[in-house]
Amino acid sequence: MKGRAAPLRRIPSISIRYASSVHSGHIKLEPNEGILYLNNIFPQRLQWFLRGPLSHVQPLAGIMKKINRPDIAASDPESIARFACPKSLGLEVREVIPRYKEGGAFIKYARKPNTSDEEVRATVQEHLKQNPIRPWYSPLQSSEVDRVQGRPWIEDMARIPSQTLRVEFLPDSAEGKGVELTQETLYTLFRPFGKLLTIQPQPSDSKVEPRYAIVRFSRPRFAVMARNCMHGFVLNEAEGGGKSGTRFKINYDRKIKFSVIKDWLMNHPRIVIPAFAALLATLTVIIFDPIRTFFITLKIKASHHTEDNAVIQWIRRQVSKANRIYFGNRRTDPRGLAAIWEDRQNDISQLRAWLTETIETFIVIHGPRGSGKRELVFDQALKDHKYKVVIDCKQLQDARGDTAKISRAAAQVGYRPIFSWMNSISSWIDLAAQGMIGTKAGFSETLDAQLSKIWQNTAVAMKRVALEGRSKNDKDANISDDEYLEAHPEKRPVVIIDNFTYDAQGDIVLDKLTEWAAGLTTSNIAHVIFLTTDSSYSKPLSKALPNQVFRAIGLGDCSPEVGRRFVMSHLDTEGDSHDEASVNKPSRNLTGLDDCIKVLGGRITDLEFMAHRIEAGETPKAAVDRIVDQSASEIMKIFILGTDSVTPQWTREQAWHLIKSLAHAKDGSLLYNKIILSDMFKENGEATVRALEQAELISVTSVSGFPKYIKPGKPVYQAAFQRLIENKTLEDRLDLSILGKLIGQENQSISKYEQELQLLGSLPKQPRELTSRVEWLLHKIQGSQSKVLKYEADSAALSKALQHEK
Repeated sequence: MKGRAAPLRRIPSISIRYASSVHSGHIKLEPNEGILYLNNIFPQRLQWFLRGPLSHVQPLAGIMKKINRPDIAASDPESIARFACPKSLGLEVREVIPRYKEGGAFIKYARKPNTSDEEVRATVQEHLKQNPIRPWYSPLQSSEVDRVQGRPWIEDMARIPSQTLRVEFLPDSAEGKGVELTQETLYTLFRPFGKLLTIQPQPSDSKVEPRYAIVRFSRPRFAVMARNCMHGFVLNEAEGGGKSGTRFKINYDRKIKFSVIKDWLMNHPRIVIPAFAALLATLTVIIFDPIRTFFITLKIKASHHTEDNAVIQWIRRQVSKANRIYFGNRRTDPRGLAAIWEDRQNDISQLRAWLTETIETFIVIHGPRGSGKRELVFDQALKDHKYKVVIDCKQLQDARGDTAKISRAAAQVGYRPIFSWMNSISSWIDLAAQGMIGTKAGFSETLDAQLSKIWQNTAVAMKRVALEGRSKNDKDANISDDEYLEAHPEKRPVVIIDNFTYDAQGDIVLDKLTEWAAGLTTSNIAHVIFLTTDSSYSKPLSKALPNQVFRAIGLGDCSPEVGRRFVMSHLDTEGDSHDEASVNKPSRNLTGLDDCIKVLGGRITDLEFMAHRIEAGETPKAAVDRIVDQSASEIMKIFILGTDSVTPQWTREQAWHLIKSLAHAKDGSLLYNKIILSDMFKENGEATVRALEQAELISVTSVSGFPKYIKPGKPVYQAAFQRLIENKTLEDRLDLSILGKLIGQENQSISKYEQELQLLGSLPKQPRELTSRVEWLLHKIQGSQSKVLKYEADSAALSKALQHEK
């Protein structure tokens, strides 16, 4: 077959036996039988394919017969075996054992008595030179054949052929010893199968047994031929194989073994695990960070795009027209806040002016809850501002656990995808790694690190949004991005941090948030506005910006005149009342409205609630009574009864002492120092007052930066305090509890003084210098005892009154 495969002659059928040879591991030979190995008839490394649906030989052999095309290329082992053996030898081909993973086949033949195996090899090789066999998968190549001189091992294990062979030297008998052959001898034996690259003997100092040598061919098919022909070959004594002869055991030897890599990885966890963690983190940043920044950008621009959308604006105009047609004129100020904004116009203008200035500091809007901070910022100052980011600190502080905090922080800025559940799994991996290598691998990230990533991506997105308006045609197109942002403060987004209340014990979430906000302001990326009810906001914010003076606007309660205008505008008594809905409104009795407004003070939420009740038909006095009763119930539940189920930073006795003192105060305020120095606030008095201020039972007014007065947390609380002390039973019980606390404190002091006197009295001599100390202790005991007697007398009177209560 030259170039083109010639038609194959038909001879009797040849058996293909593969399973039997695999089970036995060897090919049995009778006298006058020999074996040829024919390679390059299948693609090598078909082993992965044989593990699938073609794991048996018969299906693959059937496929080969179907695709065999003698006029183009040979593929069937039986057909190839027929053609490889010339008629002139008179050979009887008895078996064909295919080796799919090595790309060849063994041909077992029976020769004539007067023909040698060497003669068969030479004749067959010459025949194939004249009539080459073209394999079906590569018709440009040709097959090769050689005589099997050893005892081939027929196995189906996962051994992939390679161009390197490991030749081990074994004794031919159990009593003998194999001889390590020289490079010259190995070259003579293996060179006929193909070009050799190297022959590497075993190192002389190696103690590995049996001895071996590494033989590397230039091509894998040469190594396949050598292994199948020389495995089990015995070199006798005359040829240099020793007295007992040396038998070859040949296996494929890969230059880089996967098992070696696996062993190295398993044996070096201190290097591999941290390196894998670093690689995983790097891939995460490369893949997910751009996606997250894109989603944050969408969230920042979402509200602006909605406002600018022409379709949405048209729909709103149509709905507005429909409302005017079917429901009459709708007021543009449904809450009636116009009066409040007129009074606070200076604050609104000031805030808008700050947003157009280059300031590297925070803007703080502080005031009690219900004073309209959020409405002033969103509905007035930032009404026409393009891009805003709102972060609610209360949601972050109320979240339970690191995973929940991370999820809420990510949701507020649009940071996704967020795999917060992976943090728990990574923590377990880190714990296992710490047990293995003694240190954490770095798979899990701390809350600090996760929040830093979220804020950092948000900063990148905001900077991109701020720079979107730049053009090459601008006058300042040649300046850098940072200089552009500094020169155009109106382009920067605004970050509103709502409900900012700092815990005295420290909060890592707020710490990271303030640090990030400081970076935004100093880098001119965004304006940052803090909305807080905490009057001591400067302490935590000064940690982030220690050398800056904050731009602050304090919102208090409005004046009675503004409060009246607010209520009246809400009731719409001064506006147009000819609409159809006003016919069904109940009549309004506004008697005593001014006195009720004085009771409520200028707190917007309370005034609005009163206006709703008046709109529903109640009188102002009834509405105020409802508000006062509700406030008194809240105070009882939170500050008096709530201490039974939780452990706050105050006691019910301390809260009641302040309530009663403020109720009896003539001007509705107490001196701060007088409360701190009272017996009820001897220990941690300032911390207790601060905690009650945070809970909004009281408010502390400062003068020149120092706390001066203590007032009710809301104006309406003054009336609620009065309502509480009108309950004589409640007052007597809590006063009795206060007396019990005071008696306990004095008894503890007396015990402490007595212990010191006992210590001084145990001295062998009484030095004259201790006389004044002893007298001081005696005076202290006398003073405390006098207080105890007074407290017990008052306690007895209260107990008697409670016993005779009807």
